[in-house]
Amino acid sequence: MKTSEQYPLAPELEMSAWINTPKALTLAGLKGKVVVVHAFQMLCPGCVSHGLPQATAIHEMFADDEVQVIGLHTVFEHHGVMTVEALQAFVSEYRLAFPIAVDLPSTLGTIPSTMKKYSMQGTPTLIIIDQQGCIRLHHFGSLHDMQVGKIIGSLLAEGDVALLTDEASTPSVMLDDTSCDDTGCRI
Repeated sequence: MKTSEQYPLAPELEMSAWINTPKALTLAGLKGKVVVVHAFQMLCPGCVSHGLPQATAIHEMFADDEVQVIGLHTVFEHHGVMTVEALQAFVSEYRLAFPIAVDLPSTLGTIPSTMKKYSMQGTPTLIIIDQQGCIRLHHFGSLHDMQVGKIIGSLLAEGDVALLTDEASTPSVMLDDTSCDDTGCRI
């Protein structure tokens, strides 16, 4: 079984609110499950067309005692219109049934707390955490459902899969402005 010596431990999520769950979830409390975190924004085209449907499919496909899907609403732009109330209406309209966390806003800039902790490049971002609490996948943009299913299945079946990274998603130059298209919204 791989441990944090081989893979980085996932930092705890820092949330200001939760939707679709009676109590706040913690990564420590989810040890023993594969945790799938889909970071999104309501106004991100790639999130609406790819990320959230994929999160919904994962939530419907895997048993809750094995895989926990968490939507992470992490807002780095359009703060005035992306309120918790607007998110609740969005969640209802899109019939999202899995727990949704609202990232803790930053007091020092536009990048929310959990987004900063995980060095996310934008939305959608997919993070898969293994049963021991280690990050096994951190990917900006969309991945094919079959790829994601294979990763989750491998973690469930073996509990011991090589570290999965996507160096192609790491930009060599940071962009000076935000931009959104069908693949995602970059910081």
